[in-house]
Amino acid sequence: MPVRLDHVFICTAAGAPAAERLRQFGLTEGSPNRHPGQGTACRRFFFRNFMLELIWVADAAEARSEQTRPTKLWERWSTAALGASPFGIILGPEPGSQYTCPFAWWDYRPKTMPDLELQIAAGTGLEEPMWCYMERGRVPAEAPADRRQPLEHPAGVRDITGVGLVCPPFRERSVTRAMADKKVIGLEFGAEHLLELQFDGGQESTDFRPDLPLVLRWQSRALQSAPI
Repeated sequence: MPVRLDHVFICTAAGAPAAERLRQFGLTEGSPNRHPGQGTACRRFFFRNFMLELIWVADAAEARSEQTRPTKLWERWSTAALGASPFGIILGPEPGSQYTCPFAWWDYRPKTMPDLELQIAAGTGLEEPMWCYMERGRVPAEAPADRRQPLEHPAGVRDITGVGLVCPPFRERSVTRAMADKKVIGLEFGAEHLLELQFDGGQESTDFRPDLPLVLRWQSRALQSAPI
């Protein structure tokens, strides 16, 4: 499919204390962000072709407002411990490809964030991730100079090369199953929600549970620098 992974978010506790685990692993944190009128805030980690976002509800009234309510961000965040998927997966177009959203969608263009234009998958339940598409996908390495974020990490990771999702079984016809069938993500069923991110084709793994439902697969710096 002419789509690529733009970024993902993980719902976390307020303030995202789990970000410290990522920093200890060797990831360089970028600038935080707050989403005015949406009621959410986040801490962010940028890579050359991808962004990882740890998100939480900072203003419950805004998150439950008429503007934000259709996104179900409040329900996703507040019931993550009760079985809701804590993930959001945001796709964008492959560079040079014709714009195309790969699922049925509805427009999300909040008045409080006029620069944000998202197409959110229609009909997804809380048991699967929130799926979105950005017509104007972002490539962090190509950001304007005044908006650049740190892309170099002591852990040596650079490019996202694979995404896997583990989750409890859900209905046969779903956006998540369709995206797995089209090889956008890998999908397995298990007892709990888990996100696996592969960088640089690596197979070494670091498990951030219980702080985050996240496993990173990466290539050690020693292997990266080894002669061929």
